[in-house]
Amino acid sequence: MFASPPLDARSPAADRSPDADPGRLRPSSIGGATLVGAGPGAPDLLTLRAVRAIQRADAVLFDALVDASILDLARPDARRIDVGKRCGRHAMNQAAINRLIVTLALSGAQVVRLKGGDPLLFGRGGEELDYLRAAGVPVEVVPGVTAACAAAASLQVSLTHRDVARSVHFITGHASDGQVPAHDWRALAASGGTIAAYMAANTLRRVAANLIEAGLCPTTPAVAVTNASRPRQTHVHATLATLPDLLEANPPSGPTLVLIGAVVRHSQADQDAQHVGGLAA
Repeated sequence: MFASPPLDARSPAADRSPDADPGRLRPSSIGGATLVGAGPGAPDLLTLRAVRAIQRADAVLFDALVDASILDLARPDARRIDVGKRCGRHAMNQAAINRLIVTLALSGAQVVRLKGGDPLLFGRGGEELDYLRAAGVPVEVVPGVTAACAAAASLQVSLTHRDVARSVHFITGHASDGQVPAHDWRALAASGGTIAAYMAANTLRRVAANLIEAGLCPTTPAVAVTNASRPRQTHVHATLATLPDLLEANPPSGPTLVLIGAVVRHSQADQDAQHVGGLAA
């Protein structure tokens, strides 16, 4: 199912330019766009609908974290356009991505915007939807497995374990300006639920301080999961107060999600760990 086509999506032949050549695409009066969730990384976590959308696409605009084996599902003649963001370097800014999707679709192409995780969860999918609808481009969304669910599954922990957590809260660790957003920290601390902090590896010290100041116990279990669902996945178990030190001492080497809450104590990895703060892979 995941056999590589003749064109390697990561090879120099892959299009990393903001300029697409409509002449290489199948002619039509108007195409369409599909925002597809590529999931957390493992190709077998793709939905069947996502696979079908990728296979019929004339052009695939992909994020930096999308695995090459997922791009291999595209037709050999499909355009592969790298629009990813890496360590502060953007292959293309969001405004340019929006314009390119519309340009390709209006030229007759079926365009897949392939996004890590779920397109509508911290993925700027809403901005792309607004732009596409305003331009009159037919658009649909294919959901994907988000990192919090993949991390919880790999650790065998329920995000909403009965009698332990009655809610789960998805938050981002940084805003568009790189600072920690002004969340309602008191509400989060008082909820008794599980907190899934996305993109918080570099701001976790401030996130933890805000939660503790708002009333969350410093010894609340926490785990940082890096490269969720991928072969190189690692996780670090600690407490809300001690996890920032551990991550700063050993910075994660990939996308990292932090789970905070009593449910973390029920994870298989936590039960297997010999001491709090141990590193498991």
